[in-house]
Amino acid sequence: MRIGLCGTMSVGKTTLVNALKKLDQFKNYKFATERSEYLMNLGIPLNTDSTLKGQTVFLAERCAELMYNNVITDRTILDVMAFTNSAKSIDYKDKEAFEQYAIEFLREYDFVFYISPEGIPIEDNGVRETDEYYRDIIDFSITTLIKRYSHRIKNIEMIKGSTKERIDQILKFTGL
Repeated sequence: MRIGLCGTMSVGKTTLVNALKKLDQFKNYKFATERSEYLMNLGIPLNTDSTLKGQTVFLAERCAELMYNNVITDRTILDVMAFTNSAKSIDYKDKEAFEQYAIEFLREYDFVFYISPEGIPIEDNGVRETDEYYRDIIDFSITTLIKRYSHRIKNIEMIKGSTKERIDQILKFTGL
């Protein structure tokens, strides 16, 4: 299965992927986690400074993850689309064209699990944006995209709670 976790920054996506790695049910899976620090060191602008070229690199990474039959990733194409749509430096027409191209890959996920930021404080990892208003903008963009394109995704579910509770929900929804 191709499983993607989506949500705004600092909601525990990477923590959850790292916890899933330890489970026997996922011993034959590839796990993909954020490489923002690496990409930032390459000079690719992140967050509010994102560019069309930078977002194209992020889209390519997400598509590369979807080439595996069994993969769990802490970012999805929905996340990339949300950050693209919220980038100040990207022209509106380019955002539209990017979104129309990116949606073609949504059907490749078997499951997308959305994690709400509600009740979760922002953690500063030295790379991610810590502005709460921007975090809300990204979350709004993600939830809007989910509503708009849920028909293109085989299974999309909201999960919440502690890491253990989220794991239990993923196991239940996937039947593992």
